Amino acid sequence: MDRKIILQRIRHSRFMIVGAAVLVIIITLSLLAPVICQFDPEASSIAERLLPPEWLSKGMAGHILGTDELGRDVFTRLLYGARISIMIAIVVCCSAAVLGTALGLTAGYFGKKVDMVIMRAMEVIQAIPDIVLAICVLSLLGPSTLNLTLVLLIGRTPMFCRLARNNTLVYRNAEFVKASRSMGASRAHIIFTQILPNITTPLIVQLSQAFGSNIMIESSLSFLGLGIQQPQPSWGNMIAAGRKFLATDPWVCFAPGVALMLIVLAFNFLGDGLRDVLDPKRT
Repeated sequence: MDRKIILQRIRHSRFMIVGAAVLVIIITLSLLAPVICQFDPEASSIAERLLPPEWLSKGMAGHILGTDELGRDVFTRLLYGARISIMIAIVVCCSAAVLGTALGLTAGYFGKKVDMVIMRAMEVIQAIPDIVLAICVLSLLGPSTLNLTLVLLIGRTPMFCRLARNNTLVYRNAEFVKASRSMGASRAHIIFTQILPNITTPLIVQLSQAFGSNIMIESSLSFLGLGIQQPQPSWGNMIAAGRKFLATDPWVCFAPGVALMLIVLAFNFLGDGLRDVLDPKRT
């Protein structure tokens, strides 16, 4: 697709611009957390517990979003929690995209028994809701960042596998593939240089949308006590700890809740925008 057309579509895609802008702000703040924040995200101070937001009275020198029940700075924990959630999302989604695409290409191109074995395995995984699968596995293996990453990887892989497989079936018998096959091109050459480039657009859109759902699932598991464990900050465990103070000290729960809502919406907006921008059928 012509680069000028892509740039023109990006300029007219409000969803993509808004989503990208919000994500840039959140990711930049999280990366600069050691520079911006003056408090330790895990250090408690009972003398400063449940302080209200001080961003009007003290600015950056105070507790911008107040403190939690242990006197920990909410703003600091918010940014460090974003680093953890985003890092897990990147590792899980990118690994799932690579693994799922490889399996989907294999199943779609070779077909028959290979297709049956791979897709039946993916259907078994998809038959179990992600959150239920994660709860069962983490309950058995115990909550940890590694176990959380692995179980999310298992749950995210089938969607990329199915998408890659379905699109591979479309191009497997295309004229240009038949021509390459008749000229003696290897299977690897056909798969990676002719089929894969033609199926990347839907995979990119799926990847961008998977980030938001992955962060939501990670936060849900942390909320239930099966994800990131205290005192390590996570938006999910921050909401879980602050829910009992919702009526009296709402900032403890309100800040991570709003942040979670914004980043999930931003990824969804970005995915919708990418779908509109990269759609070759759109005039």
